[in-house]
Amino acid sequence: MMRSLYAGVSGLKTHQTKMDVIGNNISNVNTVAFKSSSTTFADIMYQTTQGASGATATTGGINPTQIGLGTQSGSIKVSIATAGAAQNTGNAFDIKLTDSNSTNFFIVNNGSENLFTRAGSFYLDGNGNLAMTSTGYLVMGWQVDQETGSIRKDTVTPLRIMQASNLTSEPEATTQANVSGIIDKNDTDVNSVAGKGMNLVFYDNLGYAYTAKFAMKSFNVDTGEYTISLTGILDQDNVDILARAIADTGNTTEQVNAISDLFGKADSTASNPYTLQNPPYSWSGGQIVSPAGFTVDKATIEALGTGITPDSTVTMSKTVNGTTTSITAKISDIFAGASNFPTGIQGVSLDDSGNLLVSYTDTNFPIKFNVNDGTFNNINGEGSTVTLNASLLGDQFRDITLDFSKALNYNNGGSSTIGVERGTVADSSDGAGKKLGAMTGVSIDKTGKIFGSYDNGNTILLGQIAVAQFANASGLEALGDNVFTSTLNSGDFDGIGVEVSADGGKMSSGQLEMSNVDLSTEFTEMITTQRGFQANSRIITVSDTLLEELTNLKR
Repeated sequence: MMRSLYAGVSGLKTHQTKMDVIGNNISNVNTVAFKSSSTTFADIMYQTTQGASGATATTGGINPTQIGLGTQSGSIKVSIATAGAAQNTGNAFDIKLTDSNSTNFFIVNNGSENLFTRAGSFYLDGNGNLAMTSTGYLVMGWQVDQETGSIRKDTVTPLRIMQASNLTSEPEATTQANVSGIIDKNDTDVNSVAGKGMNLVFYDNLGYAYTAKFAMKSFNVDTGEYTISLTGILDQDNVDILARAIADTGNTTEQVNAISDLFGKADSTASNPYTLQNPPYSWSGGQIVSPAGFTVDKATIEALGTGITPDSTVTMSKTVNGTTTSITAKISDIFAGASNFPTGIQGVSLDDSGNLLVSYTDTNFPIKFNVNDGTFNNINGEGSTVTLNASLLGDQFRDITLDFSKALNYNNGGSSTIGVERGTVADSSDGAGKKLGAMTGVSIDKTGKIFGSYDNGNTILLGQIAVAQFANASGLEALGDNVFTSTLNSGDFDGIGVEVSADGGKMSSGQLEMSNVDLSTEFTEMITTQRGFQANSRIITVSDTLLEELTNLKR
C-alpha cells in the first residue's frame, strides 16, 4: 500500500485537531479569563531506504535516503501568560489580576483540594464566604491576627468575610475635644445669667452617647476675660447623670466632692482678693472706714457668708459726742471687682489688709483672650487645655481633654459661633470616640486586602486574598469551569501562596479579565487549517488514482 495514503490520513487528523483547538478558542471568546491555545505539528518517524556513507580519499560521502511517514500533533500550547483586556463591571467582588513578572492565579477550593483560576468573578455565599459565582468554590486567603490586627500569612483558608465578629465595629470612648469659633462680647447670650450654651456629644467605652452642656459667660469683656462652666451631662434618655451622681446618697463626701469637681476648681479661694476701693475706703484697726468716718468691723462682713452678693449691704456706723449714726453700703461699692463674684460661694473672710477673700466651689474656668488681636491667650491662667474628668462618673468613661486654642474673641455683629466638637484641632477623628458600628460595605484594595466599612467611621482589615505562582504556568492542567490544577511540570503549590504585589502585580476591584482570544488570528488560522486539510485530502485522492492505475495493469 502506498505510504502517501497514510501520510495524507495523518495530515487530515492533525489539521482536524488544530481545527478543534481553533473552534474551542472561538467558542470561548467571551469566557471570563479564558486562555487561548495554539497547535504545533511535528513530523512522524522516517523510513530509511539507504543509509549514509562516509567520505573516502577518492569519493565523497552519501547522505541517507529517507521517506517521511506523515505528521502528528507536536503540542497544544496554552497562552496562559497573555492577559485578556479589562472589563469594567462596577461590582466590588469582581477582581482582575494584573501581572508584572509572574503569572498569578486566585486560589479556590472545591471542598477537597485547592485549584487555581484567573476568573475573578466572586460573590458572598450564604455563609458569608467569598466564592466563585460559577462554581461556588471558596476563595482562599489569609486571616487577620486578632492580637496584632495585621495579616497572618500562613496556610490559606476560606475568606469568611460576613462572620458575626465582622458585622460590627467596637465602640471607643471619647478622649479629645476642641472649642473653636467666635465669641462676641456683645452677644446677649454671653452676657445673660445662663450664658452662651455649648453642647459636646461624647461616647463611653460601650458606645453610649452623652451630652455635656457648657455655658460661656462674660466676666470682664474689656480685658478679654470670660468663664466657662459645666452645667450638666445628659444621657440618651435626657437624664442628668452628673446631678444624679452628686445626689446619690451611696456616695461618700469625698466622692461627692470629686464628682462636683468633674469640671472646674472645687473649694477654691480667690487668687486675686477683692481689694478695698481705696480711696475712698481704708483699713484701720480691723475695721473698714468710709470717707465720712463710718466703720464696719471684720465680723460683720464675714457674717454675710454664702449669701453674699454684689448687692449685699452692710451697716456702717460712727459715734460723735455720744450719738451714733449709721449708713448702708453695698459690697460692690466697698470692694473693687466685687460686681463679678463667682457662683457657688461657700464663705467670705477678710485678710490683714482688709481685702475680701471669697471661698467658693468654682465650676468655672477663666478664659482670657488677647485684647489686641482677639486670639486665645489661656484658660485657667495656664495653657490651652483643661480636662473634663468624666472617668469620675464610672469605669466606662474616659477623661476628655478640651483644647481652646482655636477660640477667637471678635466682633461678629452680636452673634457668637463658638462651639465644642469631638476630636483634636488637627484631626477630628483623633480621640473623638465612636458608637458601635454596623457594617455598611466591603472593599478590596490592589494588594488583595479586604476592608470592612462601618457607619461609625471605622475601616477594619478583614483578610487578604492570596495568589499562587508557578515556575511553569503553562504546565497547569485545565479542568474546565475556568479552573486549573497543578501537574508535575507546572510546579507545586506550597499551601501558603504569595501577595500579589510581591513582584509588582496588583488586583483591580470592579473589573474582570476578558478572554485573550484574538478573533483575527483565529480566523486566519482557520483558513490555513482548512487549506491544509484540503491539500491532505488531495494526497489521498491522487494516491487512490495511482492505486487504481496499478490495479488496471491486470486487465
